[in-house]
Amino acid sequence: MKVLVGVILSFGVIASPVIAHEAIPTAAAPLGWKYPWACCSNMDCEQVSQKAVSERPEGYVINSTGEVVGYQDKRVKQSPDGEYHWCAHRQGIDAGHTICLFVPPKGF
Repeated sequence: MKVLVGVILSFGVIASPVIAHEAIPTAAAPLGWKYPWACCSNMDCEQVSQKAVSERPEGYVINSTGEVVGYQDKRVKQSPDGEYHWCAHRQGIDAGHTICLFVPPKGF
């Protein structure tokens, strides 16, 4: 019985990071939403402020890294909640390589 309880508790600890990698609820998406596995592998996504991303003629700029993600790049996704979300391989505190960038639809 102790083994069974241990297995169940272990599963709960292992399964909990999935919940941690869901977008937080907002007014536009009150229940939140789940980041696609291809974008985050359950660990690389987070909501970022509108100040974290700039727009230039060549595309979206991740201000902390200077990385440019072109407007037609397949990594750009429409944000379901009208907020920016950045999914990146973290290589340092302020460095990363974008996997997906969720952007608000124009006029949101």
